[in-house]
Amino acid sequence: MANNFLTPSVIARQALANLYETTVMSQLVYRDYEEEFVSRIGDTITIRKPAVFDAKDFDRSAGIEIQNAVEGSIPITLDRFADVSFAVTAEELTLDIVDFNAQLLAPACEAIAQKIDRDLLSLRSDITQQVGLDEETNEAFRYANPRVAIAARRVLNQRNVPATDRYIVVGPEQEALWLSDDLFNRADARGDTEGLREANLGRRVFGFDSYQTQNIKEPEFQASDPAGTQLPDHEIGVAFHRTAFALVTRPLVLPQGAANAHVESYRGFGIRVVMDYDITHKQDIVSIDTLYGVKTLDPQRAVLITTGNTKTKA
Repeated sequence: MANNFLTPSVIARQALANLYETTVMSQLVYRDYEEEFVSRIGDTITIRKPAVFDAKDFDRSAGIEIQNAVEGSIPITLDRFADVSFAVTAEELTLDIVDFNAQLLAPACEAIAQKIDRDLLSLRSDITQQVGLDEETNEAFRYANPRVAIAARRVLNQRNVPATDRYIVVGPEQEALWLSDDLFNRADARGDTEGLREANLGRRVFGFDSYQTQNIKEPEFQASDPAGTQLPDHEIGVAFHRTAFALVTRPLVLPQGAANAHVESYRGFGIRVVMDYDITHKQDIVSIDTLYGVKTLDPQRAVLITTGNTKTKA
């Protein structure tokens, strides 16, 4: 049965579900932050960092040594404001939510989700550790394959990065190379959300859950070595621990004077839908937005991976 009218609350609930299901990077990074109230761009959230302890030799005569359980914290500024606004006719607003979602809402939320993922991937510029290049020529390995994850694992192990919650995210070129390898001949896709199921390459590889995103493109991002020299243009994937990067999202407050608006939140994601009427063109405007911030927490917990386009440069 068709809805008599698609209200902002109905649209917001479906939009939030779409956003949650289509993100990749945002499902893999650190999301543990203080429940501070913010409502506008430029506000700051405090991210909690786990407490650090030292294991002491127990001396029975002296007894135990009490250590202060002090959590560290890092501020993150909500400086990203993603918006998709579009016009709809009266006929479109009387569509069933399934039809409205397929025609308009899902593409709008997909655009927001991809922007969030691209902003998270931009944090690769903070990372100097790199594997997958020939040390003498700086060229990608001629026959690159997912075994480059072994080198990434070595780097993270040397940095004492926890073995759990490790991920590898690669681009389309890298995925094509990896899927042609025997490691992926018997892929068994799995994941917690639709977006992750679609992006999952199907295997846990040398201690990493592996994913693909089209937001890693060549040469959209160019890495540099520790000396600051730019490396050749290849797809630059990333292997990382969840605590290497952080994402904080917050819904914006309802605007003053906007009676037709709604805010929806779920599992750290927040989205706002505002509807208004354009009298000049006699159509409704649907505006969907979200407020968020991204930050590198520890660049030592991530390593760049170059295994994509292996063409020799002239």
